Formats: sequence, C-alpha cells, structure tokens
Amino acid sequence: MINWEIVVQNFPFLVVGILMAIGVYTVTMKRNLIKIVIGVEIIESAVNLFLITLGYVEGAYAPIYTMAPKAAENNMVLPTPQALTLTAIVIGLAVTALMLALAINIYRHYGSLDVRVARRLRE
Repeated sequence: MINWEIVVQNFPFLVVGILMAIGVYTVTMKRNLIKIVIGVEIIESAVNLFLITLGYVEGAYAPIYTMAPKAAENNMVLPTPQALTLTAIVIGLAVTALMLALAINIYRHYGSLDVRVARRLRE
C-alpha cells in the first residue's frame, strides 16, 4: 500500500529528480547544440527548484515580510536558499548567453549545429 502523504510531502524532490534526469539525458545524448543548451537550462531549473524546496517551511513567513505577526518570529523561512537561487538565476542567464553565443559562432564557422561537425576543431 502506498502512503500518499509521504509521496505528496516528497513530490518536489521527485520532480527535481525527473528534471535532472531529463537534463542529463539531453546533454549527454543529443548532438544539436541548441538542444544541449536546453538540457543545461533544465538542469539549472532542477537545481533552483531543489534549493527552494530545501528552504521551504510550511506555514512559515518570509524574513522580508514586515507585517508578520509577533508569533512568526520563530517561524521564518530560511533566506539563504532564496539568495542562492537568485544568484544561480543570474549566473545561469550569463552562462546561457555564453553558450548561445558559442553556438552561433560555431554555426557561422561550420554551417551546422551538430556537435560531431564541431569536433573537427581538435584535428
């Protein structure tokens, strides 16, 4: 018998695992550079969801919420995962821009987005 309460409680971690598996599969098995960039973005989203899930406390208040009742002083959400996630989003944006710029340059030089064609750089 499945205990659905435990499944619902751990559902975000299950989603993180599925997203991570999809991202790793895309990065390792696809040959199109744009698909590889999309796979990296899926992995970044999984990591961000994981960080937010770690910092979630049911019924807690955000530390920046100034109108919280006095009883909420001991019931606050951790601000560190939120700050890490915001930083990861900004870094992810820069990494994505760099990957897409490299993909554009490879396409201009080789006329293809196939990784096998770009491997001729080694030869």
